Amino acid sequence: MAVEVKDTRFDEFLEFPCAFNFKVVGLAHDDLVPQVIATLQRHAEASDYSPSVKPSSKGTYHSVTVVVTVTSKAHIELLYTELGKLELVRYVM
Repeated sequence: MAVEVKDTRFDEFLEFPCAFNFKVVGLAHDDLVPQVIATLQRHAEASDYSPSVKPSSKGTYHSVTVVVTVTSKAHIELLYTELGKLELVRYVM
């Protein structure tokens, strides 16, 4: 079950709009990266998503890092929440 991310302090440390790194750790599955990118594209405007994917040492998990332009604290919180809802995802950092 995904936890809704809210009441963060991102607005105290960032000036919007800005580039923001999302690191998503999920099961090593062919659908992980496409699902992450599709979720980001639904909620963030960008013409180019260039994910960096690193497998875990045992190959069970993949870490997907993507840079997205965010427009507000609420936008970051929405993206964290939506990425966390994906079935293959275990952590969003």
